[in-house]
Amino acid sequence: MRTETAFLFDLDGTLVDSVYQHVLAWREALESEGIVLSVWRIHRKIGMSGGLFTNMLLRETGLDLDPARVERLRQAHASYYNQRSMAVHPLPGARELLHFLSDAGIPWAIATSGRMETAGPVLESLGVDLAHVPVVTRDQVKYAKPDPDLFLAAADRLGVPIEMSTVVGDAVWDMLAARRARSLGIGLLSGGYGLEELERAGAYRVFEDPLDLLSHIDEVGGRR
Repeated sequence: MRTETAFLFDLDGTLVDSVYQHVLAWREALESEGIVLSVWRIHRKIGMSGGLFTNMLLRETGLDLDPARVERLRQAHASYYNQRSMAVHPLPGARELLHFLSDAGIPWAIATSGRMETAGPVLESLGVDLAHVPVVTRDQVKYAKPDPDLFLAAADRLGVPIEMSTVVGDAVWDMLAARRARSLGIGLLSGGYGLEELERAGAYRVFEDPLDLLSHIDEVGGRR
């Protein structure tokens, strides 16, 4: 097993500016089922697995949870999101940060609660080489965030102990999953959560976006 620090990145809101496209896609999916929820309520759940996300939203409405309906919602969300995916771009400094880590020989991987059907196009926009970079999606684990499975699987794919890994994410669900995985957590403000929220969830450092993290990378173990 390797013993150097590794970075495990969330995707949406952490490396790519896609949170609000997901929010609007979920709103359209819910409305297609006759469910009306405020956008802010939807945003608070972004970052969870689609199934848990749907369960929580439906529970807030008091509606019965029907597995067929949950699956229709998931598929509708994927369809509406993919219609918007061309407008999704990497966040400032995201490509540069990943290139820095690669050039410095620092292991990194991506772990996302999204499925490959929605993650694929934005991974291309980041220039991620799927043949060489571990990417763990919801399809590959039993449970997604706030469970730790995604990050545990990503560290395992890198061959780095999870205790030597740092999770980088934009949501409280990332930080909670990092704590449960026994990993350090770095929060980014680029997904819409506040500084205090991320710190309460376990982030030991919080930066504005990938560019801000890159400019302070030596402070979080990212040395050449």
